[in-house]
Amino acid sequence: MLMGNCLLLILWCLLDKSFVSPMHSSAQSKLGKEHHRGLRDQRRHGLSGLHRVKRGWVWNQFFVLEEYMGTDPQYVGKLHSDLDKGDNLVKYTLSGEGVGSIFTVEPTTGDIHALRSLDREEKPYYALRAQAVDVLTGRPLEPESEFIIKVQDINDNEPKFLEGPYSASVPEMSPVGTYVIQVTATDADDPTYGNSARIVYSILHGQPYFSVDPKTGVIKIALPNMDREVKETYQVLIQAKDMGGQLGGLAGTTIVNITLTDVNDNPPRFAKSIFHLRVPESAPVGSSVGKIKAHDLDLGKNAEVEYSIVPGDSSSMFDIYTDEQTQEGIVVLRKPLDYENRKAYSFKVEASNPHLDSRFLHLGPYKDSATVKVSVMDVDEPPLFSRSSYNMETYEDTPMGIVIGAVTAEDLDIGDSPIRYSIEWRKDDENYFDIDPVEGTITTSEALDRERTAKHNITVVATKVNNPLLYSRVSVTISVLDVNEFPPELSHPYEAFVCEDAKVGQVMLTQ
Repeated sequence: MLMGNCLLLILWCLLDKSFVSPMHSSAQSKLGKEHHRGLRDQRRHGLSGLHRVKRGWVWNQFFVLEEYMGTDPQYVGKLHSDLDKGDNLVKYTLSGEGVGSIFTVEPTTGDIHALRSLDREEKPYYALRAQAVDVLTGRPLEPESEFIIKVQDINDNEPKFLEGPYSASVPEMSPVGTYVIQVTATDADDPTYGNSARIVYSILHGQPYFSVDPKTGVIKIALPNMDREVKETYQVLIQAKDMGGQLGGLAGTTIVNITLTDVNDNPPRFAKSIFHLRVPESAPVGSSVGKIKAHDLDLGKNAEVEYSIVPGDSSSMFDIYTDEQTQEGIVVLRKPLDYENRKAYSFKVEASNPHLDSRFLHLGPYKDSATVKVSVMDVDEPPLFSRSSYNMETYEDTPMGIVIGAVTAEDLDIGDSPIRYSIEWRKDDENYFDIDPVEGTITTSEALDRERTAKHNITVVATKVNNPLLYSRVSVTISVLDVNEFPPELSHPYEAFVCEDAKVGQVMLTQ
């Protein structure tokens, strides 16, 4: 018995410093009764002095349930002093947070009530002070004690995703288990009490493509070979449920918008195996012949295409380069075309990716080929002379109308138009020649004198009858040949003398 009382006394000393609810020990109860009896005796004899006595009450924590919905004030607990004999000579008072507006105490019984519903998430506890007062004198019977009224949590808050909705991206074709994003829900309930704030994550919409770790909220790839070209965006609905996910727990949801980013897993592909282009034979060197395109389902750099012409019979006539904006292959002319010489060309073009991803090389070659056929279109061209220039000869003093020579031009176009010839008239030159407009034969129209003009340069014009706007010019040089038409003459008269006895063969005069 003595050992038990000692243990109770030690426990009372410990609780006196840290707890705030009335607790009693038999030894202290006896001391309190004797002390209270002494106080009553003092009051009867008119003594008003107050002597410090050993405390007769010990306070522990009080609890009040949050979100109380009853019609009567919620009972919190009871204040009681060992000096209170139930004769209404002790009055209990409260002071501190919420006294009067939230908490009230019945002065004679010490019963504490909460006057209104409380929210733990608004304020989790209240610090108050209690006092036992002598009703007759108004003086404290014991020192003031502090205690806590803690608002007891209930599961009245659902988990919330404060940062949602979320957006994330992950490369397409990522392996199963690849990290995507982590979502986090918070619960305003007390994490130290029960399971009210114990959250479990799950996917409501988004399977089988993604999974979520029930404890951490980490979202990962759950399906292999997810192809951006098949489906690029996904909307995943994540749920966070408290009470450890048990039945009756509250839940909150958030949306996670996940985009698959592009990787180079597609080669360029021509839509057809043969491209037909047409180009006029008059197209200048360096001009565009036409466009071809290989389509790549990837994006950005992964969709860039390089074009090249495979060496062959017609490869030297054309070149190809990539339009950086449209990724089209622009075919350009490298040499002049001549419809009459060659009407069609054919060559092979390759399209390839310049930026390769080694992870996907096993899927096949990242290039494709197609045949380009170029048809040369005939253009109505001027007549073509048989020579680039003509040289003719005739003797001076040739009678007028004699044929000196002829020029020839022809129309190489499909229409094969007749040709008409003429001599280009020059204002400052004499016109010594005529030309037959149909045959192209050149004749003299005036007498020629080599000693006056040894060479004549004329320009002959050939014009197409079907299109007089198309004509060609050629230079004709006519050389005048000398004719022995003058006897020799002495430059001036000479006089010679000879002796009568001159010998045969003797020189008489030198000119």
